[in-house]
Amino acid sequence: MLIREATSEDWPAIWPFFHEIVAAGETFTYPLDLGREQAAGWWLLEPPHRTVVAVSDDGTVLGTAKMNTNHMGNGAHIASASYMVDPRHSGKGVGRALCTYTIDWARAAGFRAMQFNAVVETNTAAVGLYRSLGFEVLGTLPEGFEHPEKGFVGLHIMYRPL
Repeated sequence: MLIREATSEDWPAIWPFFHEIVAAGETFTYPLDLGREQAAGWWLLEPPHRTVVAVSDDGTVLGTAKMNTNHMGNGAHIASASYMVDPRHSGKGVGRALCTYTIDWARAAGFRAMQFNAVVETNTAAVGLYRSLGFEVLGTLPEGFEHPEKGFVGLHIMYRPL
């Protein structure tokens, strides 16, 4: 698997699984009816932020990540990231590779820590992955997310120093 900078030419390969994940309403706080063009604007970030794709040997996009500052100004020393793995390629280490890549990017870019602001507590695969990579839950906003099947569930704030 190769992780490389994403371009607008990658969006047609990203959009189908991005849309599937967002429309399911189980893991992201994005509007369920988020349109293709608006989604591209939110996901394909401009420098100094970055968006990458993980691709297989044949060029298939397996997943994607975006990396950015968590806050502006005096809080700009904390990084954040978001990840989406095509469900057809889950369980193959794509998410771990993307997460590791973003941690390395943030460290090399001089950030002091990474913070995830809204990790849905029922997304146990993501929570477990982040914990295995050194993140801890700082707190949970009770009923901060309306899950389509489980009702109101918590949103974790997760953090790790770099």
